[in-house]
Amino acid sequence: MFSLTNRLFRLAAVLKMAFAAVVLSAAGVQAAAVDVRSNIGTEPGKIVIEIDKRTQRMTVTVDGEKRMSFRVSTGKAGFETPRGGFRVLSLKEMHYSRKYDNAPMPHSIFFTKNGHAIHATSAVGRLGRPASHGCVRLAPKDAAALFALVERHGMRNTSIRVV
Repeated sequence: MFSLTNRLFRLAAVLKMAFAAVVLSAAGVQAAAVDVRSNIGTEPGKIVIEIDKRTQRMTVTVDGEKRMSFRVSTGKAGFETPRGGFRVLSLKEMHYSRKYDNAPMPHSIFFTKNGHAIHATSAVGRLGRPASHGCVRLAPKDAAALFALVERHGMRNTSIRVV
């Protein structure tokens, strides 16, 4: 079943990219040079995503006002999630890990050049304790909500703190 799910996610991503390429081509735009994610966003406000490795919780504020709080899983022993302050480097609605058997990483928010990201997981029973290979995992609905918030406000207006 997991293999079938992986294939379906990949097929959906390929179809979405093919459709975008057709639409852009019809509009006279070369698809290879286009990134549909905006750095700026359409809504004002600064987002701060704070991940507390001790409590395995994420708190999201917009302009200092608490908007969301989620249980997470950070890196297990030997695969630590790095501490510090980070910027969003990229957003990917669906990503597949090249390092870990093409594992699906829906709603990925990448924050290090080493591939650390905040993303959805199907292993929701493991949330609340360290379990990942260094990424920050969220329940699928929580990851989708966070991804949408960052898209609306923009990558430039989002900072990530891991404590």
